[in-house]
Amino acid sequence: MAGQMCWLPRSASNGTTILHLRLEANKPWVPYYLMAHYSVPDYPIPGGSKGWATYQKLFKAGWKLEPTPQPAFQDQQIPKAA
Repeated sequence: MAGQMCWLPRSASNGTTILHLRLEANKPWVPYYLMAHYSVPDYPIPGGSKGWATYQKLFKAGWKLEPTPQPAFQDQQIPKAA
C-alpha cells in the first residue's frame, strides 16, 4: 500500500525536521520510526537527515512526498514609502 511522506518538525525541537508518514490523507502524520513495518534504520552519518533511508525505500515503492506546510502568513504592517 502506497502512502504519503512529509518532512515535518520534530516535536519540541529547534526546527529540525524528520520524516513523517501516513497511509491515508485523512489520517494524522506519524514519525517514521513509529511505523516499524515501513521504516528502515537510518544511515550512520553524524548529523544526517532522520528518515532519509526510509524516504528512499518508500519513494521507490511508490509513496508520494507531500510538501512541508509553511507557517501561515501573518498580517504585518508594511512600512509606507517616505
